[in-house]
Parts: sequence; structure tokens; C-alpha cells
Amino acid sequence: MQPMEVAAMEPAPGPQEKYHLITRNLQEVLGEDKLMAILKERELKIYWGTATTGKPHVAYFVPMSKIADFLKAGCEVTILFADLHAYLDNMKAPWELLELRTLYYENVIKAMLESIGVPLEKLKFVRGTDYQLSKEYTLDVYRLSSVVTQHDAKKAGAEVVKQVEHPLLSGLLYPGLQALDEEYLKVDAQFGGVDQRKIFTFAEKYLPSLGYAKRVHLMNPMVPGLTGSKMSSSEEDSKIDLLDRKEDVKKKLKKAFCEPGNIENNGVLSFIKHVLFPLKSEFVILREEKWGGNKTYTTYEALEKDFAEQVVHPGDLKNSVEVALNKLLDPIREKFNSPELKKLTNAAYPNPSKAKPAEKGTKNSEPENVVPSRLDIRVGKVISVEKHPDADSLYVEKIDVGEPEPRTVVSGLVQFVPKEQLQDRLVVLLCNLKPQKMRGVESQGMVLCASSVGEPRQVEPLDPPAGCCAGERVYVEGYEGGEPDDELKPKKKVFEKLQADFRVSEDCVAQWKQRNFLTKLGRVSCKSLKGGSIS
Repeated sequence: MQPMEVAAMEPAPGPQEKYHLITRNLQEVLGEDKLMAILKERELKIYWGTATTGKPHVAYFVPMSKIADFLKAGCEVTILFADLHAYLDNMKAPWELLELRTLYYENVIKAMLESIGVPLEKLKFVRGTDYQLSKEYTLDVYRLSSVVTQHDAKKAGAEVVKQVEHPLLSGLLYPGLQALDEEYLKVDAQFGGVDQRKIFTFAEKYLPSLGYAKRVHLMNPMVPGLTGSKMSSSEEDSKIDLLDRKEDVKKKLKKAFCEPGNIENNGVLSFIKHVLFPLKSEFVILREEKWGGNKTYTTYEALEKDFAEQVVHPGDLKNSVEVALNKLLDPIREKFNSPELKKLTNAAYPNPSKAKPAEKGTKNSEPENVVPSRLDIRVGKVISVEKHPDADSLYVEKIDVGEPEPRTVVSGLVQFVPKEQLQDRLVVLLCNLKPQKMRGVESQGMVLCASSVGEPRQVEPLDPPAGCCAGERVYVEGYEGGEPDDELKPKKKVFEKLQADFRVSEDCVAQWKQRNFLTKLGRVSCKSLKGGSIS
């Protein structure tokens, strides 16, 4: 792809056109009047920062495409590799890996920008530790800490800093450093995701107390991941890595949540809207002639309308995104195929499975970490229910969990739940148990149910919150991050160890060690079995 060129013969865009380029597809702008006033006088100075923690994934193309917009509008753009922030955020990047991860980020972000045709010479690249360890900056950190309350610091970082039961002081410093970056980078505006909003308003409140100006803040929407929730470096199935092989891209897109006609929390559609359309100003749906042949869309709204009306099939949408995405990823894969960058990748993100095994005859000093995030629990929708052909007490259900094909699940609910009460019902399904045959039918999951303690035994399937979609992740409060195991090994008994602490609370909420089971829409519950067990 040729670098994007600002043709010398073309007239420079006026303030209104620049404003449109800078703000299109944003969710919110704080300081619109100030932004327009600056554009009438001179070019805007803006920065985007990224903490060098987990591997960047394809959602990073969203800010990259906005950076392209900023350059088209004549902005002076700085990209900050926030290495010190990465350490302060609950040590997401250990100190010994900080330098390596920052190098990885520098290389991969530059490769992304090149793949979409952004000229690197028009950008300024800065590391946080280039100036954040200076005497002046450190003194301002102390000055800021003398006026900021603990409440405000914690609130500001709530959406960005990893939330844990016993927060570290470093997480409270994080928002203050991000606010000071605006002054020390000498910019007019900061750009980030809408999850940064509390830090942005924190900066607007506290920078003037040090005698520094309030900045403009530009916010992108949070793009849903492939599972329908936020795309996250720590949630493997929710994201496509920039170095994923083509077959991995295909596999992840096939599993992506993309319900026919559903335009809400649709990560596939969002990627088209926020990345592919701004870059190309069009999108081509690729399909066989018998299904109408290829169709070119010149506006996202027309594509969304056709998808909502089921004129465009999810399979065709995914296949078309796969082709377009691989065109963006090919130059990045090629660049990172060099021996130097392969070595850097492995050093910055060492594979934990390749850690030195304990010597024979000695016990591993670190016990296995048995936490709820290892369970792949999802919302499922029961599509069909039939009696097992060879067992009167068993149902065979087909359950949609947001994958291309529904799963077959065998459950012993015949005595407890009438067939008609299961049909079309939303349930909670454990999806990463090893499949096993039950009276000749392979079961690919377990419907989680509440059970009464005494006799006669009562059983009720757990209920996700109203409005949930098939495939949405269910997690335990405080364990939102972390990647579920691909498959739970029966000998390790991970589920059994966790299930021993599953209970239904007195207000009928499903819990593990008194922490609620949640989806992004609220708590998972049962109808009436207070104090019951869950299995």
C-alpha cells in the first residue's frame, strides 16, 4: 500500500472540514468550542498514548485510523509509549520486561500505521520514561498528590487501572501521571477511548490547580470484541492478534458473535464501521452469484441497514472482513517474520507453558492457580429439546452459544424441568469441559443449575439477566480478566475444586465465595432456590 499523500496541489482543508475529520466516528468531545477556536488560528497538537502491557490486537486499528484522520486534518500528532504507566497498572508489564515490551510496541504500532498508509515522518514518537523521571516532572507528581484526594484518584482510574481487592498505591498515581503528560508533551488535546473519560475529567479538574491549562479531550467508542464484550488483550477469544496466522483469523471470526439481524454489540460490524470504512470509504460484501454476487457499499449506514434486515448474511459478512483484515495484517506479519523481531516477540512475551518444569522427585513450589476465570461460561439459548433416545431421565438439547453451529448438550433435567420451559430459554453453559458421551450421545457442555439442599430435590437452571445474547461471557465478580482454559483436564479437577464454593445467595444470586456471577448486563440468578448449591 502506498503511503497516504497530502497532495501539494489540493487546497488545505478549512477549519470546519478539519473539525469534521478530527471528530468523525468519535463518541464524545470535551471542549468543542476550544477545539474550533484553535483550528481557526493554527494546527491542533494532539497525542495518543498506549501503555505497553499486553500484545496489541486488531482493535488498535481503531485509534490508528483516527490518527490517519488527524494527519489529514493537518494536526501535529505525538504517539506516547507509556512504559511507566504499564508498570504502575498492577505491574501488567514486569520491570524486567518493560524495555522489551516497549520495543515491541514501537515496532508493531509503526507496522500498523505503515499497513494503512500513514507516513511515519509526520508523527512524533515518545517514551514516557524519556521525561517522566525528570526532576521537574517528579516535583509536579508530588505537587499533584498534595491536592488530589484518594477518592478522586481511585474513581479516575476505575475504568482503566486493573481493579483488585487490595489496590496498590501505584494505581492511584496512574491518573495523575496521565494528566501531567498533557502539559509535558505540550499538546492542545488528548485522544483515547471513552473508557478514559474519568481520567480526562480528572485532568480537567486538577491541571488548573497547578497553573496548567485545561485540554481538549477526544474519545473513541469502545469497539466490541468478537465475543460481544470489550475487545481485550487478556481475553483470548475476544480478540485477533496482529500476528495471528490466516487460519487463526478464520477460526476466531467463525466463532465471533454475529447473530443474524442483530446490530448491537456486534464486533464484526463495529470493525467495519470504525476501521475499514474510514480507511477505504467503501466495503465489499463478497458472496457467490447464487446469493446475489458481490455488493459494494459506499456508506456504513447502508450496510448496517441491510444486515439488520437480513439481506446480508453473517457468514458473508465474516468472510468479507476476513479478506479485508488479512490485507491489513499481511505487511505486519511479513515485517515480524524477520529473525530479530521474532526474537523480540518471544523475549517480550515469553510463553509461560515453556517455563522450566520442576525436577523429577520434587514438588512444584507454585501450586496451580485455580480461579473462576479458567472456566469458559457463556450465555446460551436453547434451540431445541428432545428426550434422549436411550435414557428416560435425560434431555438432548441444541444450544446456541454464539458459535457457527449450536452445541449438543445432554442434561439430566427431565424430572425437574418440563420440556416446554427449556425451549427458547436462555441458560448458563459451561463450555470448556472435555466432551463426553452420555448413553451414546456426545455432550459438549453443561447447563449450570441451582439445586435445593433437602428432599424432595428441586432443580432450576440459572437465569442470565434479561436482554443477554447467546455467546456473552459469564464471569465471577473480580475475575473479569484472565483467559479460560481451552479445555479443562479431567485429572486436574479444576471445575470440581471451584464448584465446591458455588452457592445461591439469600436473594437468589449465583455466587462463588460470595462473589456474584455476572454478565455485562447484571447478575446471574435462579428463580427461588435460596442457599442452594450449583452444578
